[in-house]
Amino acid sequence: MAPSIATANRVERSELLEFLRPRHRALIATTRSDGRPQLSPVTCGVDPEGRIVVSTYPERVKARNARRDARVSLCVMSDDWNGPYVQVDGTAEVIDMPEAADALVDYYRCIAGEHPDWDEYREAMRRQDKSLIRITIDRWGPIATGGFPARLTPTD
Repeated sequence: MAPSIATANRVERSELLEFLRPRHRALIATTRSDGRPQLSPVTCGVDPEGRIVVSTYPERVKARNARRDARVSLCVMSDDWNGPYVQVDGTAEVIDMPEAADALVDYYRCIAGEHPDWDEYREAMRRQDKSLIRITIDRWGPIATGGFPARLTPTD
């Protein structure tokens, strides 16, 4: 069996967004007050303006950290552990209720499609006092896969 060779493909923004849209698993990195990173697994999507969106609660550490320091990074992963991934760096804004209601609709749509009752959904989001972290993409790394360096592959 041939070894899997690592890849790192640099892409333009349009290709990045195409890669991100069907992937909803990520680790978000925010910065704690002492400067150390704080990581949280999240479900994410891409809104109609090409920003990454994450649903949360206002008291969660990731929301508090993003309010203090808007610089965040995400590692967006494929469902398959060995699938491709990408690191995205951006600037976050945290939106709370009641302003978050429409943004949370966009969040739901980009992950799960249409809801059978949007009024019911909005009411549930208000009742849960949900917030949304919206990340404007500033830069990104290559779309990568793990594996062996090419130099370790025998040549024929």
